[in-house]
Amino acid sequence: MGYNWADNHVGKTFAAQTKGDETAVNQDNLRGLPAISALLECPQAQELIDRHGRGPALAALRSAVDELRSEITAGREAPKDMTASAMARAQEIAEGISRDALRPVINATGVIIHTNLGRSVLAEQAIQAVVRACRSYNNLEADLEQGRRSSRHVHVEQRLQSVIGAQAGAVFNNNAAAIMLALAALAAGREVIISRGQLIEIGGSFRMPEVIEQSGCILREVGATNRTHLRDYEAAINENTAAILLAHPSNYRIIGFTSEPETAHIAELAHGHGLPLLDDLGSGCLVDMQALGVGKEPTPQDSLGAGADIVTFSGDKLLGGPQCGIAVGRPELIDRMKKHPLARAVRVGKMTIAALDATLRILGDPQQAIESIPTLRAATEPLETVVQRAGAIAEGITRSAAPGASACVVTDRSARTGGGSLAEHGLETAAVRVVPPPSLSLGEVARRLRTGEPAVYSRTADDALVLDARTVLPHEVENLIAATRAALTVATPTI
Repeated sequence: MGYNWADNHVGKTFAAQTKGDETAVNQDNLRGLPAISALLECPQAQELIDRHGRGPALAALRSAVDELRSEITAGREAPKDMTASAMARAQEIAEGISRDALRPVINATGVIIHTNLGRSVLAEQAIQAVVRACRSYNNLEADLEQGRRSSRHVHVEQRLQSVIGAQAGAVFNNNAAAIMLALAALAAGREVIISRGQLIEIGGSFRMPEVIEQSGCILREVGATNRTHLRDYEAAINENTAAILLAHPSNYRIIGFTSEPETAHIAELAHGHGLPLLDDLGSGCLVDMQALGVGKEPTPQDSLGAGADIVTFSGDKLLGGPQCGIAVGRPELIDRMKKHPLARAVRVGKMTIAALDATLRILGDPQQAIESIPTLRAATEPLETVVQRAGAIAEGITRSAAPGASACVVTDRSARTGGGSLAEHGLETAAVRVVPPPSLSLGEVARRLRTGEPAVYSRTADDALVLDARTVLPHEVENLIAATRAALTVATPTI
C-alpha cells in the first residue's frame, strides 16, 4: 500500500485541530476554577472554619482546587459545578487533616504483638500513669529529697532491681539501641564474638552484623549456622577480644541437627578470660510463659542467673509495656552505658518512664500481670472465653447480614504471639469466618474495614474474611460488629 500524502496531511490537520479544541476546553475549565476568596464566601466554608479552624480549612480548600486543576490538566472531564465539587472535596480533606495521625484500630488478625498496629496495648494502670506524668511537671531529673539534679534512669532502675533482681538497669528507646549502646560502650574498636547461628535479622531489615559494625566493633563469627560448640568460642578468643555476644533467635527457630552451649558455660568461659558476656534476648518476658501453657521464652532473670553480665530486651513485647529497650546487669557496665555519648541520643522521655514503671509494678505480681496487662491476658486467655467472644461477634454480624453473606465460628491454632516472640508456638483461637455477598470481593470488604470508623485489620483464608477473636478486646466487640455490617453492605442501585 503506497503512501497517501493527502490522507496523511488531512489526518495530521484533524489531529492538530482536535488537540487545539481540547486545549481550548481545558483552558476554559481552568479559568472556571473557583478562587479561594470566592470559596470562603460560601456558607460551607464558614462551617469548615468553625469546625476545624481557619488554617486547616484554608489548607483543605487550596488542596481541593489543586486537585481539580490537576484533573483538568490531565484531560479529565471537569465537574459541572466546580464550586460544589471543590467544597465537597475540601470537607473530606479537612476531616483527614483534623483526624489524629494515630487512629484506633481493632486488631482481628490473631497476632497479639502486631508491630504494624503498635505492638502491645498498655495496661490501664500504665495509661493513667502517662496521663499523670503529662498533666503537670514532675521529677523526671530532679532529686526532691536533696533538691538537686538527678538521673532519669533512677526511677525505672529501682523497679528493675526489685522485680528482676538486677543489680543495675537502664532504659533506652528500643532494644536495638540498648544492644548497640552496650557494644559501643564496652567493645568499640575491638572484636565481639558471636555464633553464626545467631546473626539474626530483626524487623525492618536491621541485622545483627550491621548493628555490631555501627557500634564500632569488629565482628568475629564462630561455629556454623546450626551447630556451635564451646570450643569454637574458646578458639576465637585473642588479645583483641572485648566481649562475647549472644542473640536469642526470637523470630525463627533452627531445628534438627543443632547444638549450642548453655549460657552458663559460655559465661564461665568468658569470665575465665576476663571478658563480659552480653545477652540480647530480644522480646522481654518477665513471667514463666511455659508454666502458663503458652511456650518457653527466656527471661532476663534466667540469663542473669546463668552469669550474663549485660542482658538487653524490649519493653513493648511480652513485657507488655511501652516501646523501649531495657539493659540490666553489672553496675559498672551499666554505668558505662549511661555515660556513653550515644546514651543521650537514645534516651527515653517521661511518658515512657511512667508507662514502664507502672507496668513493672504490675509485673511484681505475676497473677495480677496476667489479669491486667492486655498482651499477657490475650496470650493466656482460655479458649472457651475466646469462643464465647467469637460467638457473640458472629451472632451480631448474622443478625442483619447482607443477602448472600454469612458468618460462622471456627477454631484452630492460627493465632500468634508475634513481635518476635514464641516463633514456633501457635495459639488455640476462635475466629469468625465471614463470607461476603457475591457482589463484593474479599479485597473490597477488607479495604472497607481498614478505612472505616473504627478501622479493622483482619486476615483472609480459604476465600473468606477471618476475624480472630483472641486479639479483639472485649470492649471492641460491638464496634467490630457494626464495622463489619457496614463493610458487607451492598449499595442499592438508584432507579
